[in-house]
Amino acid sequence: MAALILFFTVSHTRAQQLPRIAIIIDDLGYELALGRRATELPGPVACAVLPGTPRGRTLAMAANERGKEVLLHLPLQALQSDGKVEPGGIMLDMSRSEFAETFAKDFESVPHAIGVNTHRGSLLTRHPGHMAWLMEEISRRGKLIFIDSYTTNESIALQFARESGVPAVRRDIFLDPDPSPETVTREFARLKQLARKRGMAVAIGHPYPATIELLERELPRLAEEGFELISISELVELKTIAGRPDSAAP
Repeated sequence: MAALILFFTVSHTRAQQLPRIAIIIDDLGYELALGRRATELPGPVACAVLPGTPRGRTLAMAANERGKEVLLHLPLQALQSDGKVEPGGIMLDMSRSEFAETFAKDFESVPHAIGVNTHRGSLLTRHPGHMAWLMEEISRRGKLIFIDSYTTNESIALQFARESGVPAVRRDIFLDPDPSPETVTREFARLKQLARKRGMAVAIGHPYPATIELLERELPRLAEEGFELISISELVELKTIAGRPDSAAP
């Protein structure tokens, strides 16, 4: 009996020590077919839905029905504009009341959201006032989590989240800085390497064919490779408990 107890104790300890990976698929809300495939990925992959998009509500509900965590993928003003106007975008020149009104509409448009992650934001995530406002709006809505997509190394979003008591992490790896199969394969390998090194890592991907195809193929193999795929909320909780510093991979 003692040997049996020891076996289960060691097995449990090993399971606890497995490198953990959380993955978010961003930019959902426009393309339906790939969006649906994202909601059907194996395991607890989070689905980040852009507000005010033609298929955002449909995909958020589909993700929730499949047991996926849903995030509001909040558009924040970037340092450089590509001319594309994002529905529900938060801009630097907004007043406090305009900020609150826009955030409320955005949050309402994405059902089942358990948190917020940033879309673009290389300008706004550097501004203390707007990050303070953002954390106030998140805190006002209960136990939401926050993920900084970390599109600039000058972002102060994570700092403000933690100072405001909002459970938060930031992105470590972009799986598809360009959507080629070669890039996605390389970045997925980097994700696993980083998870082994640090114990846990957060990746963000997008509904590109190469990204979805790789995840459909590779996610079922993670367990046999010695990794644990966990939800983004669980990873946020683990990092919060551990008090680990975050630093996105170069």
